[in-house]
Amino acid sequence: MPDERHAESPGEFGYAHPHGRVLYRRARHPRPMVDRGEGVYLTDTEGRRYLDASGGAIVVNLGHGVAEVAQALSDQAARAAYAHPTMFTSRPAEDYAAALAEVVSLPDPRFFFLSSGSEAVETAIKLARQVQVERGRAGRYLIISRQQSYHGTTLGALAVAGKPKMRRPFQPMLADVPHIPPPYCYRCPFDLSHPGCALRCADALEEEIERVGPDNVAAFIAEPVSGATLGAVVPPPGYWPRVREICDRHQVLLIADEVMTGFGRTGRWFALDHWDVVPDVAAMSKGTAGGYAPLSVTAARGDLVADIVGGSGNFVHGGTFSHHPVTTAAGLATLRYLKQHDLIALVAQKGKRLGEKLRDGLGDLPCVGDVRGMGLMWGVEFVADRGRKAPFPPRRHFAQAVADTAFERGLIVYPTGGCVDGMAGDHLTLGPPFIITEEQMDELVTLLRGAIETEAS
Repeated sequence: MPDERHAESPGEFGYAHPHGRVLYRRARHPRPMVDRGEGVYLTDTEGRRYLDASGGAIVVNLGHGVAEVAQALSDQAARAAYAHPTMFTSRPAEDYAAALAEVVSLPDPRFFFLSSGSEAVETAIKLARQVQVERGRAGRYLIISRQQSYHGTTLGALAVAGKPKMRRPFQPMLADVPHIPPPYCYRCPFDLSHPGCALRCADALEEEIERVGPDNVAAFIAEPVSGATLGAVVPPPGYWPRVREICDRHQVLLIADEVMTGFGRTGRWFALDHWDVVPDVAAMSKGTAGGYAPLSVTAARGDLVADIVGGSGNFVHGGTFSHHPVTTAAGLATLRYLKQHDLIALVAQKGKRLGEKLRDGLGDLPCVGDVRGMGLMWGVEFVADRGRKAPFPPRRHFAQAVADTAFERGLIVYPTGGCVDGMAGDHLTLGPPFIITEEQMDELVTLLRGAIETEAS
Protein backbone atom coordinates (compact mmCIF):
# COMPACT_ATOMS: atom_id res chain seq x y z
CA MET A 1 0.00 0.00 0.00
CA PRO A 2 1.09 3.65 -0.31
CA ASP A 3 3.65 4.70 2.28
CA GLU A 4 3.33 7.56 4.76
CA ARG A 5 5.10 9.92 2.34
CA HIS A 6 2.04 9.70 0.13
CA ALA A 7 -0.33 10.29 3.01
CA GLU A 8 1.67 13.31 4.21
CA SER A 9 1.40 15.05 0.83
CA PRO A 10 -2.16 14.56 -0.38
CA GLY A 11 -2.03 17.41 -2.86
CA GLU A 12 1.14 16.23 -4.55
CA PHE A 13 0.42 12.51 -4.64
CA GLY A 14 -3.38 12.45 -4.82
CA TYR A 15 -3.94 10.93 -1.38
CA ALA A 16 -6.36 12.56 1.05
CA HIS A 17 -6.56 10.00 3.83
CA PRO A 18 -5.96 9.60 6.76
CA HIS A 19 -5.10 13.32 6.87
CA GLY A 20 -8.26 14.47 5.12
CA ARG A 21 -11.66 14.99 6.75
CA VAL A 22 -13.44 11.91 5.41
CA LEU A 23 -14.09 9.15 7.95
CA TYR A 24 -13.35 5.74 6.45
CA ARG A 25 -13.79 2.24 7.79
CA ARG A 26 -10.04 1.53 7.85
CA ALA A 27 -9.34 4.73 9.73
CA ARG A 28 -5.51 4.77 9.62
CA HIS A 29 -5.12 3.26 6.19
CA PRO A 30 -3.91 5.59 3.41
CA ARG A 31 -5.35 4.89 0.00
CA PRO A 32 -4.94 6.16 -3.55
CA MET A 33 -7.41 8.52 -5.18
CA VAL A 34 -9.47 6.76 -7.83
CA ASP A 35 -9.61 8.59 -11.14
CA ARG A 36 -11.49 6.43 -13.62
CA GLY A 37 -12.69 2.93 -14.40
CA GLU A 38 -12.87 0.98 -17.61
CA GLY A 39 -13.87 -2.66 -18.03
CA VAL A 40 -12.25 -4.73 -15.27
CA TYR A 41 -9.73 -2.02 -14.34
CA LEU A 42 -9.60 1.03 -12.08
CA THR A 43 -6.94 3.71 -12.46
CA ASP A 44 -5.79 6.12 -9.75
CA THR A 45 -4.72 9.74 -10.14
CA GLU A 46 -1.07 8.65 -10.35
CA GLY A 47 -1.88 6.56 -13.42
CA ARG A 48 -1.55 3.18 -11.69
CA ARG A 49 -3.97 0.54 -12.96
CA TYR A 50 -5.64 -2.10 -10.79
CA LEU A 51 -7.42 -5.26 -11.94
CA ASP A 52 -10.66 -5.23 -9.96
CA ALA A 53 -10.82 -8.95 -9.21
CA SER A 54 -13.48 -8.53 -6.53
CA GLY A 55 -15.65 -5.87 -8.14
CA GLY A 56 -14.96 -3.82 -5.01
CA ALA A 57 -17.07 -5.69 -2.47
CA ILE A 58 -18.51 -8.11 -5.09
CA VAL A 59 -20.53 -5.26 -6.60
CA VAL A 60 -19.35 -4.50 -10.13
CA ASN A 61 -20.99 -6.96 -12.51
CA LEU A 62 -21.26 -5.12 -15.83
CA GLY A 63 -17.79 -3.62 -15.58
CA HIS A 64 -16.60 -0.06 -15.11
CA GLY A 65 -17.46 2.72 -17.52
CA VAL A 66 -20.65 1.41 -19.12
CA ALA A 67 -22.02 4.42 -20.97
CA GLU A 68 -25.60 3.15 -21.17
CA VAL A 69 -26.01 3.08 -17.38
CA ALA A 70 -24.30 6.44 -16.90
CA GLN A 71 -26.59 7.95 -19.52
CA ALA A 72 -29.70 6.54 -17.85
CA LEU A 73 -28.65 8.18 -14.58
CA SER A 74 -27.99 11.50 -16.27
CA ASP A 75 -31.22 11.51 -18.26
CA GLN A 76 -33.42 10.77 -15.27
CA ALA A 77 -31.61 13.24 -12.99
CA ALA A 78 -32.18 15.95 -15.56
CA ARG A 79 -35.86 15.04 -15.98
CA ALA A 80 -36.93 14.48 -12.35
CA ALA A 81 -34.33 13.63 -9.73
CA TYR A 82 -36.55 13.16 -6.69
CA ALA A 83 -40.17 12.69 -5.72
CA HIS A 84 -41.27 11.21 -2.41
CA PRO A 85 -42.88 7.79 -2.90
CA THR A 86 -45.83 8.56 -0.62
CA MET A 87 -46.74 11.33 -3.07
CA PHE A 88 -45.65 10.10 -6.51
CA THR A 89 -44.63 7.04 -8.43
CA SER A 90 -42.15 7.31 -11.30
CA ARG A 91 -41.72 5.68 -14.67
CA PRO A 92 -38.30 4.17 -13.80
CA ALA A 93 -39.63 2.57 -10.60
CA GLU A 94 -42.69 1.12 -12.33
CA ASP A 95 -40.76 -0.10 -15.38
CA TYR A 96 -38.00 -1.58 -13.26
CA ALA A 97 -40.48 -3.50 -11.11
CA ALA A 98 -42.14 -4.88 -14.23
CA ALA A 99 -38.78 -5.94 -15.65
CA LEU A 100 -37.73 -7.55 -12.36
CA ALA A 101 -40.93 -9.60 -12.30
CA GLU A 102 -39.70 -11.33 -15.46
CA VAL A 103 -36.47 -12.59 -13.89
CA VAL A 104 -37.29 -13.37 -10.24
CA SER A 105 -38.84 -16.73 -9.40
CA LEU A 106 -41.28 -15.44 -6.76
CA PRO A 107 -44.92 -15.71 -7.84
CA ASP A 108 -46.68 -12.42 -8.61
CA PRO A 109 -43.84 -10.47 -6.94
CA ARG A 110 -43.86 -6.97 -5.46
CA PHE A 111 -40.73 -4.86 -4.98
CA PHE A 112 -39.59 -2.30 -2.39
CA PHE A 113 -36.62 -0.14 -3.40
CA LEU A 114 -34.06 1.39 -1.04
CA SER A 115 -30.33 2.15 -1.11
CA SER A 116 -28.26 -0.63 0.47
CA GLY A 117 -28.15 -4.32 1.26
CA SER A 118 -28.58 -3.60 4.96
CA GLU A 119 -31.79 -1.72 4.20
CA ALA A 120 -33.02 -4.54 1.97
CA VAL A 121 -32.53 -7.00 4.83
CA GLU A 122 -34.20 -4.67 7.32
CA THR A 123 -37.13 -4.41 4.92
CA ALA A 124 -37.30 -8.19 4.51
CA ILE A 125 -37.35 -9.01 8.21
CA LYS A 126 -39.88 -6.28 9.00
CA LEU A 127 -42.09 -7.44 6.14
CA ALA A 128 -41.92 -11.04 7.38
CA ARG A 129 -42.91 -9.94 10.87
CA GLN A 130 -45.82 -7.83 9.63
CA VAL A 131 -47.09 -10.64 7.40
CA GLN A 132 -47.21 -12.98 10.40
CA VAL A 133 -49.12 -10.33 12.39
CA GLU A 134 -51.58 -9.77 9.53
CA ARG A 135 -52.17 -13.52 9.42
CA GLY A 136 -53.14 -13.56 13.06
CA ARG A 137 -49.83 -14.96 14.31
CA ALA A 138 -48.66 -12.03 16.39
CA GLY A 139 -46.50 -14.31 18.55
CA ARG A 140 -44.18 -14.99 15.64
CA TYR A 141 -41.35 -12.48 15.96
CA LEU A 142 -38.09 -14.44 15.89
CA ILE A 143 -35.88 -14.49 12.81
CA ILE A 144 -33.56 -17.49 12.76
CA SER A 145 -30.23 -16.97 11.02
CA ARG A 146 -26.89 -18.74 10.65
CA GLN A 147 -23.56 -18.40 12.41
CA GLN A 148 -20.71 -16.88 10.37
CA SER A 149 -23.17 -15.04 8.16
CA TYR A 150 -23.34 -11.42 7.10
CA HIS A 151 -26.56 -9.51 6.51
CA GLY A 152 -25.70 -5.85 7.05
CA THR A 153 -24.69 -3.15 9.52
CA THR A 154 -27.98 -1.57 10.60
CA LEU A 155 -29.11 -2.88 13.97
CA GLY A 156 -31.81 -5.22 12.69
CA ALA A 157 -29.58 -6.64 9.96
CA LEU A 158 -26.66 -6.86 12.39
CA ALA A 159 -28.81 -8.79 14.85
CA VAL A 160 -29.48 -11.52 12.30
CA ALA A 161 -25.86 -11.46 11.09
CA GLY A 162 -23.55 -14.04 12.58
CA LYS A 163 -20.23 -12.21 12.41
CA PRO A 164 -18.86 -11.81 15.96
CA LYS A 165 -16.34 -9.06 15.18
CA MET A 166 -19.02 -6.76 13.85
CA ARG A 167 -21.58 -7.65 16.52
CA ARG A 168 -19.39 -7.35 19.60
CA PRO A 169 -19.32 -3.54 20.12
CA PHE A 170 -23.09 -3.34 19.72
CA GLN A 171 -24.15 -6.59 21.41
CA PRO A 172 -26.18 -4.92 24.19
CA MET A 173 -28.21 -3.11 21.54
CA LEU A 174 -29.03 -6.16 19.41
CA ALA A 175 -32.17 -8.27 19.48
CA ASP A 176 -31.66 -11.84 20.71
CA VAL A 177 -31.71 -13.82 17.47
CA PRO A 178 -31.18 -17.61 17.26
CA HIS A 179 -28.32 -18.74 15.01
CA ILE A 180 -27.66 -22.22 13.63
CA PRO A 181 -24.44 -23.65 12.11
CA PRO A 182 -23.78 -22.99 8.41
CA PRO A 183 -23.47 -25.62 5.64
CA TYR A 184 -19.67 -25.41 5.61
CA CYS A 185 -18.43 -28.77 4.33
CA TYR A 186 -14.71 -27.89 4.45
CA ARG A 187 -15.07 -27.37 8.20
CA CYS A 188 -18.29 -29.24 8.97
CA PRO A 189 -19.55 -27.96 12.34
CA PHE A 190 -20.83 -31.48 13.07
CA ASP A 191 -17.59 -33.26 12.07
CA LEU A 192 -19.41 -35.17 9.35
CA SER A 193 -18.91 -35.64 5.62
CA HIS A 194 -21.36 -35.37 2.76
CA PRO A 195 -23.32 -37.39 1.74
CA GLY A 196 -23.06 -39.53 4.86
CA CYS A 197 -24.04 -36.52 6.96
CA ALA A 198 -27.68 -36.80 5.80
CA LEU A 199 -27.76 -32.98 5.65
CA ARG A 200 -27.38 -32.55 9.39
CA CYS A 201 -26.77 -28.82 8.80
CA ALA A 202 -30.23 -28.42 7.26
CA ASP A 203 -31.94 -30.38 10.01
CA ALA A 204 -30.38 -27.98 12.51
CA LEU A 205 -33.00 -25.46 11.37
CA GLU A 206 -35.88 -27.71 12.37
CA GLU A 207 -34.24 -28.46 15.70
CA GLU A 208 -33.90 -24.73 16.40
CA ILE A 209 -37.50 -24.02 15.40
CA GLU A 210 -38.67 -26.70 17.79
CA ARG A 211 -36.32 -25.49 20.53
CA VAL A 212 -37.61 -21.91 20.50
CA GLY A 213 -41.18 -22.91 19.64
CA PRO A 214 -42.68 -22.82 16.12
CA ASP A 215 -45.31 -20.30 17.21
CA ASN A 216 -42.50 -17.82 17.96
CA VAL A 217 -40.68 -18.00 14.61
CA ALA A 218 -41.49 -15.58 11.80
CA ALA A 219 -38.76 -16.38 9.28
CA PHE A 220 -35.41 -17.96 8.48
CA ILE A 221 -32.84 -15.83 6.65
CA ALA A 222 -29.69 -17.07 4.93
CA GLU A 223 -27.36 -16.44 2.01
CA PRO A 224 -27.89 -19.08 -0.73
CA VAL A 225 -24.10 -19.16 -1.20
CA SER A 226 -22.27 -17.80 1.82
CA GLY A 227 -20.79 -14.38 1.12
CA ALA A 228 -17.69 -12.64 2.34
CA THR A 229 -17.84 -13.92 5.93
CA LEU A 230 -17.19 -17.50 4.80
CA GLY A 231 -15.86 -16.86 1.32
CA ALA A 232 -18.19 -18.32 -1.32
CA VAL A 233 -19.15 -21.52 0.51
CA VAL A 234 -21.57 -23.51 -1.65
CA PRO A 235 -23.97 -25.70 0.36
CA PRO A 236 -24.17 -29.43 -0.39
CA PRO A 237 -26.82 -30.72 -2.82
CA GLY A 238 -30.19 -31.09 -1.16
CA TYR A 239 -29.57 -28.47 1.50
CA TRP A 240 -31.87 -25.81 0.14
CA PRO A 241 -34.77 -28.11 -0.82
CA ARG A 242 -34.65 -29.52 2.72
CA VAL A 243 -34.67 -26.02 4.22
CA ARG A 244 -37.63 -25.04 2.05
CA GLU A 245 -39.52 -28.13 3.23
CA ILE A 246 -38.80 -27.36 6.89
CA CYS A 247 -39.97 -23.76 6.54
CA ASP A 248 -43.19 -24.85 4.84
CA ARG A 249 -43.93 -27.45 7.49
CA HIS A 250 -43.65 -24.89 10.28
CA GLN A 251 -45.21 -21.92 8.42
CA VAL A 252 -41.91 -20.06 8.67
CA LEU A 253 -41.14 -17.61 5.87
CA LEU A 254 -37.91 -18.18 3.94
CA ILE A 255 -35.86 -15.03 3.30
CA ALA A 256 -33.06 -15.36 0.75
CA ASP A 257 -30.27 -12.85 1.22
CA GLU A 258 -29.26 -12.49 -2.42
CA VAL A 259 -27.49 -9.18 -1.80
CA MET A 260 -24.17 -10.59 -3.02
CA THR A 261 -25.33 -13.52 -5.14
CA GLY A 262 -28.14 -11.81 -7.07
CA PHE A 263 -28.20 -10.56 -10.65
CA GLY A 264 -26.06 -13.24 -12.20
CA ARG A 265 -23.10 -13.51 -9.85
CA THR A 266 -23.36 -17.32 -9.56
CA GLY A 267 -24.33 -18.01 -13.17
CA ARG A 268 -28.10 -17.79 -12.70
CA TRP A 269 -30.21 -14.69 -12.16
CA PHE A 270 -30.37 -15.61 -8.47
CA ALA A 271 -28.41 -18.25 -6.58
CA LEU A 272 -31.43 -20.16 -5.25
CA ASP A 273 -32.36 -20.83 -8.88
CA HIS A 274 -29.57 -23.43 -8.95
CA TRP A 275 -31.62 -25.60 -6.58
CA ASP A 276 -35.08 -24.74 -8.01
CA VAL A 277 -36.04 -23.29 -4.64
CA VAL A 278 -38.33 -20.26 -4.46
CA PRO A 279 -38.06 -18.01 -1.38
CA ASP A 280 -40.94 -16.08 0.13
CA VAL A 281 -38.91 -12.88 0.38
CA ALA A 282 -35.57 -11.94 -1.17
CA ALA A 283 -33.12 -9.12 -0.39
CA MET A 284 -30.89 -7.85 -3.21
CA SER A 285 -28.40 -5.03 -3.70
CA LYS A 286 -24.73 -5.00 -4.86
CA GLY A 287 -25.24 -6.15 -8.48
CA THR A 288 -28.66 -4.52 -8.73
CA ALA A 289 -27.19 -1.39 -10.29
CA GLY A 290 -23.65 -2.71 -10.65
CA GLY A 291 -22.10 0.00 -8.49
CA TYR A 292 -23.44 2.84 -10.63
CA ALA A 293 -25.94 3.91 -7.96
CA PRO A 294 -26.79 2.88 -4.38
CA LEU A 295 -29.83 0.67 -4.95
CA SER A 296 -31.38 -2.27 -3.13
CA VAL A 297 -34.48 -4.33 -3.75
CA THR A 298 -36.65 -6.38 -1.42
CA ALA A 299 -38.91 -8.75 -3.33
CA ALA A 300 -41.92 -10.49 -1.81
CA ARG A 301 -44.52 -12.96 -3.00
CA GLY A 302 -47.66 -11.19 -4.13
CA ASP A 303 -49.92 -13.02 -1.69
CA LEU A 304 -47.80 -11.84 1.26
CA VAL A 305 -48.17 -8.25 0.16
CA ALA A 306 -51.90 -8.86 -0.37
CA ASP A 307 -52.16 -9.94 3.28
CA ILE A 308 -50.77 -6.55 4.31
CA VAL A 309 -52.85 -4.52 1.87
CA GLY A 310 -56.00 -6.43 2.75
CA GLY A 311 -55.26 -6.18 6.48
CA SER A 312 -53.91 -3.00 8.00
CA GLY A 313 -53.52 -1.54 4.51
CA ASN A 314 -49.99 -0.19 4.84
CA PHE A 315 -46.51 -1.64 5.13
CA VAL A 316 -45.12 -0.02 8.28
CA HIS A 317 -41.80 0.90 6.77
CA GLY A 318 -40.25 3.56 4.56
CA GLY A 319 -37.29 5.71 3.70
CA THR A 320 -36.67 9.20 2.41
CA PHE A 321 -34.78 7.84 -0.58
CA SER A 322 -36.89 4.76 -1.25
CA HIS A 323 -38.20 4.17 -4.78
CA HIS A 324 -35.80 6.82 -6.04
CA PRO A 325 -36.30 7.69 -9.74
CA VAL A 326 -32.59 8.03 -10.53
CA THR A 327 -31.39 4.87 -8.79
CA THR A 328 -34.23 2.77 -10.20
CA ALA A 329 -33.33 4.13 -13.65
CA ALA A 330 -29.81 2.79 -13.04
CA GLY A 331 -31.24 -0.56 -11.96
CA LEU A 332 -33.38 -0.81 -15.07
CA ALA A 333 -30.46 0.08 -17.33
CA THR A 334 -28.30 -2.54 -15.58
CA LEU A 335 -30.93 -5.25 -15.97
CA ARG A 336 -31.40 -4.43 -19.65
CA TYR A 337 -27.64 -4.50 -20.23
CA LEU A 338 -27.36 -7.92 -18.56
CA LYS A 339 -30.05 -9.24 -20.88
CA GLN A 340 -28.89 -7.57 -24.09
CA HIS A 341 -25.35 -8.90 -23.71
CA ASP A 342 -26.39 -12.32 -22.34
CA LEU A 343 -23.92 -11.79 -19.51
CA ILE A 344 -25.43 -14.29 -17.10
CA ALA A 345 -24.92 -17.18 -19.49
CA LEU A 346 -21.34 -15.99 -19.91
CA VAL A 347 -20.88 -16.01 -16.12
CA ALA A 348 -21.70 -19.72 -15.99
CA GLN A 349 -19.08 -20.45 -18.66
CA LYS A 350 -16.42 -18.09 -17.36
CA GLY A 351 -16.98 -19.21 -13.79
CA LYS A 352 -15.92 -22.75 -14.62
CA ARG A 353 -12.76 -21.48 -16.26
CA LEU A 354 -11.91 -19.17 -13.36
CA GLY A 355 -12.42 -22.00 -10.88
CA GLU A 356 -10.11 -24.25 -12.88
CA LYS A 357 -7.47 -21.55 -13.14
CA LEU A 358 -7.62 -20.81 -9.41
CA ARG A 359 -7.31 -24.46 -8.45
CA ASP A 360 -4.53 -25.11 -10.95
CA GLY A 361 -2.70 -21.88 -10.17
CA LEU A 362 -2.99 -21.88 -6.37
CA GLY A 363 -3.74 -25.46 -5.34
CA ASP A 364 -0.11 -26.47 -4.82
CA LEU A 365 0.59 -23.67 -2.34
CA PRO A 366 0.86 -25.14 1.18
CA CYS A 367 -1.06 -22.25 2.71
CA VAL A 368 -4.09 -22.63 0.40
CA GLY A 369 -6.53 -24.93 2.16
CA ASP A 370 -9.59 -24.65 -0.05
CA VAL A 371 -10.72 -23.04 -3.30
CA ARG A 372 -14.51 -22.96 -3.64
CA GLY A 373 -17.34 -21.14 -5.33
CA MET A 374 -19.55 -21.02 -8.38
CA GLY A 375 -20.09 -18.65 -11.27
CA LEU A 376 -17.88 -15.61 -10.81
CA MET A 377 -17.92 -15.80 -7.01
CA TRP A 378 -14.94 -17.67 -5.58
CA GLY A 379 -13.29 -17.99 -2.20
CA VAL A 380 -9.73 -18.94 -1.25
CA GLU A 381 -9.20 -20.10 2.34
CA PHE A 382 -5.72 -19.93 3.85
CA VAL A 383 -4.29 -22.32 6.45
CA ALA A 384 -1.09 -22.54 8.43
CA ASP A 385 -1.22 -26.36 8.27
CA ARG A 386 -3.11 -27.91 5.39
CA GLY A 387 -3.25 -31.41 6.88
CA ARG A 388 -4.90 -30.23 10.09
CA LYS A 389 -6.70 -27.30 8.44
CA ALA A 390 -5.15 -25.19 11.18
CA PRO A 391 -5.70 -21.44 10.68
CA PHE A 392 -3.12 -18.72 10.98
CA PRO A 393 -3.13 -16.82 14.29
CA PRO A 394 -5.70 -14.01 14.02
CA ARG A 395 -3.07 -11.42 15.00
CA ARG A 396 -1.21 -12.16 11.76
CA HIS A 397 -4.12 -10.93 9.58
CA PHE A 398 -2.86 -13.15 6.80
CA ALA A 399 -5.69 -12.55 4.31
CA GLN A 400 -5.45 -8.79 4.76
CA ALA A 401 -1.69 -8.94 4.25
CA VAL A 402 -2.17 -10.89 1.02
CA ALA A 403 -4.76 -8.36 -0.13
CA ASP A 404 -2.49 -5.41 0.68
CA THR A 405 0.43 -6.95 -1.20
CA ALA A 406 -1.82 -7.78 -4.14
CA PHE A 407 -3.07 -4.19 -4.17
CA GLU A 408 0.48 -2.87 -4.32
CA ARG A 409 0.97 -5.02 -7.42
CA GLY A 410 -2.24 -3.88 -9.08
CA LEU A 411 -4.80 -6.49 -8.02
CA ILE A 412 -7.93 -5.83 -5.95
CA VAL A 413 -9.31 -8.70 -3.84
CA TYR A 414 -11.75 -8.83 -0.92
CA PRO A 415 -10.18 -10.22 2.31
CA THR A 416 -12.01 -11.33 5.43
CA GLY A 417 -11.14 -13.13 8.67
CA GLY A 418 -13.02 -15.34 11.09
CA CYS A 419 -14.23 -18.18 8.89
CA VAL A 420 -13.24 -20.83 11.45
CA ASP A 421 -14.93 -19.58 14.60
CA GLY A 422 -15.70 -15.92 13.99
CA MET A 423 -12.22 -14.84 15.06
CA ALA A 424 -9.65 -17.21 13.55
CA GLY A 425 -9.50 -18.13 9.88
CA ASP A 426 -8.39 -16.20 6.81
CA HIS A 427 -9.89 -16.13 3.36
CA LEU A 428 -10.55 -13.80 0.48
CA THR A 429 -13.41 -13.57 -1.98
CA LEU A 430 -13.13 -12.96 -5.71
CA GLY A 431 -15.93 -11.59 -7.85
CA PRO A 432 -14.65 -9.87 -11.00
CA PRO A 433 -16.89 -8.09 -13.52
CA PHE A 434 -18.75 -10.46 -15.81
CA ILE A 435 -16.79 -9.22 -18.84
CA ILE A 436 -13.43 -10.56 -17.61
CA THR A 437 -11.44 -12.32 -20.34
CA GLU A 438 -9.27 -15.46 -20.25
CA GLU A 439 -6.13 -13.32 -20.36
CA GLN A 440 -7.36 -11.18 -17.48
CA MET A 441 -8.15 -14.31 -15.47
CA ASP A 442 -4.55 -15.43 -16.03
CA GLU A 443 -3.32 -12.02 -14.89
CA LEU A 444 -5.53 -12.30 -11.79
CA VAL A 445 -4.17 -15.73 -10.83
CA THR A 446 -0.54 -14.76 -11.49
CA LEU A 447 -0.75 -11.61 -9.37
CA LEU A 448 -2.64 -13.39 -6.59
CA ARG A 449 -0.18 -16.27 -6.46
CA GLY A 450 2.72 -13.85 -6.20
CA ALA A 451 1.08 -12.00 -3.31
CA ILE A 452 0.34 -15.24 -1.45
CA GLU A 453 3.90 -16.50 -1.90
CA THR A 454 5.29 -13.21 -0.65
CA GLU A 455 3.25 -13.26 2.54
CA ALA A 456 3.76 -16.97 3.18
CA SER A 457 7.55 -16.80 2.86
